[in-house]
Order: sequence, then C-alpha cells, then structure tokens
Amino acid sequence: MWTPEVVVDEELARSLAGDRLPELRAAPMRLLGEGWDSTVWLLGEDWVLRFPRREVVVPGFLRELAVLPRLAPQLPLPVPVAAFQARGDDRFGWPWAAFPLLPGREPADAAPGDDARVRHGRALGRFLRALHDIDPAAVTVDGAPLPVDPVRRADMPFRVEGTRKQLARLDAAGQWRAPAGLADVLVRAEALSPPEALTICHGDLHLRHLLVGEDGALAGVIDWIDVCRADPAIDLPLYWGYLPPAGRAAFHAEYGPVAADGLLRARVLAVFLWAVLAEYAHAMGMPALAREALAGLDRTVADLPAV
Repeated sequence: MWTPEVVVDEELARSLAGDRLPELRAAPMRLLGEGWDSTVWLLGEDWVLRFPRREVVVPGFLRELAVLPRLAPQLPLPVPVAAFQARGDDRFGWPWAAFPLLPGREPADAAPGDDARVRHGRALGRFLRALHDIDPAAVTVDGAPLPVDPVRRADMPFRVEGTRKQLARLDAAGQWRAPAGLADVLVRAEALSPPEALTICHGDLHLRHLLVGEDGALAGVIDWIDVCRADPAIDLPLYWGYLPPAGRAAFHAEYGPVAADGLLRARVLAVFLWAVLAEYAHAMGMPALAREALAGLDRTVADLPAV
C-alpha cells in the first residue's frame, strides 16, 4: 500500500534540476521529505524540488501548481508557489516543479507543546477563514471550476466504512484501540446527509501538511494536491487531532462557529487520517510521526466514554 511507483533519487533529481538551474549543478542536495504523493529534495539552501511518486496524483499536482499562485496573496500563511514547472521526459515521465524553500518543520519533528498549539489554533482559524471565504467561482483551471470533493472526504458512509477498517488494522497490530464511545460517533456520522455548502478547500489538511517555524509559530501550509470545492468541514481534522481544548477555543475566535454536523464530519476524518498516519509511520520507521499520530487519536476521542 505504501510502495511508490517511482522514486526520484539524488542522481536523477540532480540531473533533472541541472537543466533548469545549471548554476546549482554542484550544490549540496538532501532529501527533505517523502510521503504517499511526492518525493521532495532540497537543492542548495533555497530550492525545493518536488516529484510525484505515483501517476494518480499527477492531475492534482498540476491543479495545485495552477491554483496556488491565485490563492497565495489571499492567505495569511505561506503556501508553496512554484517558481517553474518542468514537463516529463525520458528520464522522468511526469511533470515536476521547483519552489522557493518555505522554512519550517512538520509538527511531529517540532513537537510543539500545548501553549504553542493554542497559538496555532488561532493562526489555523485565521488561515481557514480566509481560504473558505474565497469565492469558489473565481478559482478555475483552464476555465473549469475545481472538482467537487474528488476523494470523497465529506461522503460520510464511505468515510465511516474506511475508518472502521483502518481502526481494525490498528487494533489487530496492537497500535491503538478505539474507545467504545467512538462507535456511536461513527453511527451518527454515517447517517449525515450529503453536505450542501461548497468552499475552496485544501482537501487533505493533516499534521504532515503544516510547517512550524523556528520561532514556534505556524510557518506554512503545504501539499495541496487535493485542492477542491467541498464542505469546509473536510479541512477541520486538525481541530480535533492537533489542537488541545484551549486551542479549539482559539480556533473559533478567528474562524467563527462551526455547526455540529461539521464538527462531526471533521472528527471522523481526524480519526481516519490520524489512524492512516499511525499505520504509515509504523511501516516506514518514523517514530516521531507515530507518536504524534497516536497522541492525536487520543486527543480526538478524549471526551468519549471508554466503556
């Protein structure tokens, strides 16, 4: 499940980048990150090179490259805007792109405490309020509107089924056992009607897609391959899985109120995504991410009955 179709190693990344940045042919290079979607290399001190790892993400990758230059000026946190895009060739058959570096670390590596997460709640609320207030009709790609929830984040019957399967895998592996009260949450979410509201959404906003700066503040929001039109609740899993209760209050102070149905959808997505991250981190040997994912699951269900 986690094995990529193509991995761009240092030699290939250097060869591809050398065509567009010849002055950096001899610059140092290090692996900046790997995920389900992309392999990311840092070239020199300033350039981030991002390469898709599987064909299915290429349309979303191209959509991200087209949309973010228009969204970035309207958002209060930095987002990755490509300096250039390269077409595939006989060395690497898919498009790739280079970005100016957005400094920061993933929360799992930065390990912010609760006080920092309260501040992050306010910043995240401000960021999502700005994103969700953008007119969806004003954001198009080649004249077409953004797709509607293409990975079915807001489809609760679909997501609840996937969540139950994911929880069963964690339980069987001895990684995490859900409290009894979560079963009722899933049943209630499964009965939700399809959402009607559509906003511009990041589409996959979990803890690997935040950056925390050296000063401890949020420093950016990355990986927009799933950018789409959808119910705004699909962007709120961090509300449950990342923020402590005081951080959720700080979030509302900037974002405003969220309907109970929206918080329910967001809680199911938080359980699903953090469970996937826990399994992925265990499989890939990423202990810091595994700890953060499991702590996020505990945070998401902390107010539910254990028996």
